[in-house]
Amino acid sequence: MKLTIERLGHLGDGIAPGPVFVPMALPGEVVEGEVAEGRMASPKIAEPSPDRVKPACPHYRACGGCALMHASDGFVAEWKADVVRTALAAQGLEASFRPVITSGPQSRRRATLASRRTKKGALVGFHGRASGTIVEVAGCQLLHPDLMAVLPSLAEVTMIGSSRKGELALAATRTEGGIDLAVSGGKPLEQSLFSDLAQLADLMNLARLTWDGEPVANRNPAAQRFGHAVVVPPAGAFLQATAEGEAALVAAVREVVGDARRIADLFAGSGTFTLPLAERAEVLAVEGEAAMLAALDAGWRQSQGLHKVTTEARDLFRRPFMPDELKKFDAVVIDPPRAGAEAQAQELAEGQVPVIAAVSCNPVTFARDARILTASGYRIDWVQVVDQFRWSPHVELVARFSR
Repeated sequence: MKLTIERLGHLGDGIAPGPVFVPMALPGEVVEGEVAEGRMASPKIAEPSPDRVKPACPHYRACGGCALMHASDGFVAEWKADVVRTALAAQGLEASFRPVITSGPQSRRRATLASRRTKKGALVGFHGRASGTIVEVAGCQLLHPDLMAVLPSLAEVTMIGSSRKGELALAATRTEGGIDLAVSGGKPLEQSLFSDLAQLADLMNLARLTWDGEPVANRNPAAQRFGHAVVVPPAGAFLQATAEGEAALVAAVREVVGDARRIADLFAGSGTFTLPLAERAEVLAVEGEAAMLAALDAGWRQSQGLHKVTTEARDLFRRPFMPDELKKFDAVVIDPPRAGAEAQAQELAEGQVPVIAAVSCNPVTFARDARILTASGYRIDWVQVVDQFRWSPHVELVARFSR
């Protein structure tokens, strides 16, 4: 069949009339190929888009780590902004958009790789495109060089700790103390395996090694710097994907709250926003995971020159902050997971907080919660899209809401 691509889907595939999904195709392109079950798996690009570029990575066609490396940076940035615009329009909303901020190549400081043993050794890499195969990624243009440097040693971890038919998930994070490695799916942590892994952690100069949630080695603090504060998050805790992306999000949030003296940071995690904001204001950090709050609190107590930070462990899905609790704050920061924060948005809508910094990784749930706020008298002053998951369909943003 010969088809013309009309638009991109939410996973970055081209969509032709039918619909027919076409991987690695761009709007306006004419493609040819066999169609089965609504998908053209191996398209030939008959008429390319002017936005098509040569992928920077030799593994791109096979690897599932990236989805949009065949498109120009300008196209991807505009497409990601349009994803947010479309989500808002579906709720009857519109907003002013600032230029998209995109993290550079080789900037990802955390990634979860897959590995398994083979007859000759071990495979370590990303899952293949739409498959369970593992593609080795020597020369990867996505990961920070410090993560790339540890890949050969991850094969040794796999040889030691993986069953013959099992697959490991290797969550590697760049920290100030070295690589923080959290492994899941491995063999039971018996004494002999513990000793072997601890010895390997020393040889690899890992900051920390965790095996299916159990600590194995803790050589150096697996520290992250949030503003002036140094924090050691729990193993596997959430962290923004790139340092540049985090800096852009923090700068936007700081601009939203302005000169606010009392701020509530809801879904605070380990302090990504709390601690930089505490340089100028008192902050209440609210988070459901007590371990992350403990790390945040320790980072605050060990820092100099920060305003008062208090913490509260609370499930904001079940017990959102109520209007009478919110009225004492000059600003609120809210950074929920992909599910959004519908219950909390409803209470914010009834509150009188002058400004809200809404951080989101899901345009659909962001738009849903934005409609709740705007229906009660808030307006969207601006939206800042931050692309720190380069070459992926993932979108993050900060929006300013004011009453």
